[in-house]
Amino acid sequence: MSYRNARRDFLKLGAVAAVSATVLPRHVLGGPGYVAPSERIHLGYVGCGTQGMRQMLDTLQNPAVRIVAICDPNRQSDDYPEWSKDEVNQKIRDFLGDPSWASGAAGGLCGRETGRAVVSRFYAKQQNASPSDIDLTAYSDFREMLATQKDLDAVYNMTPEHLHGVVAMRAMRAGKHIVTHKPMSNILDEAHTMRDFSTQTDVATQLFCAADQPMSSRIKAWIASGVIGTVREVYNVSTRPFWPQGMREYPTDTPAVPDGLEWDLWLGPAANRAYHPTYTHAVFRGWFDFGTGALGDMGHYSFHQIFEILNLGHAQSVEASHSEYWGIRTSGWYKTTNTVSYPQAQTVTWEFAGGSPNVGETLRLHWYDGGIRPPQIEELEAAGEPTPDEYTLFVGDDGKILCDFTAGNPRLITKAKTDVSPELPTVETAPLGELDQFVRACRGETKSDANFAAAYPFAETILLGTIAVRVPKKLRWNADQFEFTNSDEANALKYRGNRETWEL
Repeated sequence: MSYRNARRDFLKLGAVAAVSATVLPRHVLGGPGYVAPSERIHLGYVGCGTQGMRQMLDTLQNPAVRIVAICDPNRQSDDYPEWSKDEVNQKIRDFLGDPSWASGAAGGLCGRETGRAVVSRFYAKQQNASPSDIDLTAYSDFREMLATQKDLDAVYNMTPEHLHGVVAMRAMRAGKHIVTHKPMSNILDEAHTMRDFSTQTDVATQLFCAADQPMSSRIKAWIASGVIGTVREVYNVSTRPFWPQGMREYPTDTPAVPDGLEWDLWLGPAANRAYHPTYTHAVFRGWFDFGTGALGDMGHYSFHQIFEILNLGHAQSVEASHSEYWGIRTSGWYKTTNTVSYPQAQTVTWEFAGGSPNVGETLRLHWYDGGIRPPQIEELEAAGEPTPDEYTLFVGDDGKILCDFTAGNPRLITKAKTDVSPELPTVETAPLGELDQFVRACRGETKSDANFAAAYPFAETILLGTIAVRVPKKLRWNADQFEFTNSDEANALKYRGNRETWEL
């Protein structure tokens, strides 16, 4: 009997105990979702695009997990945009030790058959077996995977952003642990529902959002020591977007759906429409219907650190400005309102109630992207140093702390000094890697640092920003009531009417 079949029989024997123990913690044997330390966590891997393939390589090397199912609505194609020419394909070549992998591919070779091949070949090499001997099922529909893959413990979600909420909620409802790439959803109400449901279930949850950065504790200790006085503002500057944004209308031509792509499954909960390549691959991020723009793509990586360092809660207000859209008709100039996509560049400012040690009563957090930048950091300018292209800057009454976008390489900046003082505390508590945090949580130990409940305040903040960029006024937010108190237009944007059969 194979290891997997023996494990399936074990799970069947424990099914009655699992159902009857729904109110018990996972560490109680037989509790829902329980995975013994001696067992590998069986993953269903959903999403085999470029980012999905990158993270799959790391996942396969973790000895605590085993991928038992692959899912993607696209069978396979070689036209996925990569960070650079042949970047993903070369990573897979190096990983498999096969210089001929994806030879002649026009772009990234991705899709569920690519995922199946990589997983099967990796495990076959480990077991001195043939890839055809590896027990691995491929699905086009994650709902079928959840319904039929009986040995599944957890889901790793690497889909486009508009699918995050429904995949995560369906996984939790099925009693499966869930780790999802940021954001929680591109819809605020869905993220809110995910947060609430996750607190009522015993499964482990995690938002992939750079929750393993080691330097946040050092910056937190510096601020707590009072070295820059009371912090009143934070500036977070991104060089994104690296993909098209600012489209003012949906495409009107209707090219054929590529062979192997199940378009209805790719659309998922979003409104029905004809296939077009300008929606898919990396481009989805730029559309209101499918993504969260540059802010949602990158902000989770930096906001996790900022919220941890300053102990921030829910934003009280949000206000955005952005690049505008103009045209010329025979009658003259005219301004257009973009109702379909995120702008090419934007700034967003949130206000928070402070109250933590050395944080002002009001804390303002500023986001910049698309080439819009705050003024140069005057202390660096005086010292003849350029301001970085991407960074986070904590501004206090007595100084500043400058660090990389995700809080790496922090340095103290004052008018007298532009480096770290040796007297400053250097406390550093490096968290576990994100997948290791998830494994620990699946086994009923400590929750992940970015479990859905813990991640929700900054996930909510980002989604407030994606709404504010569409509503030209300062919005007041009441988190307890889950509403904007001064805009019906903004409140309407909290929701999406999911298509039938795609409800959470």
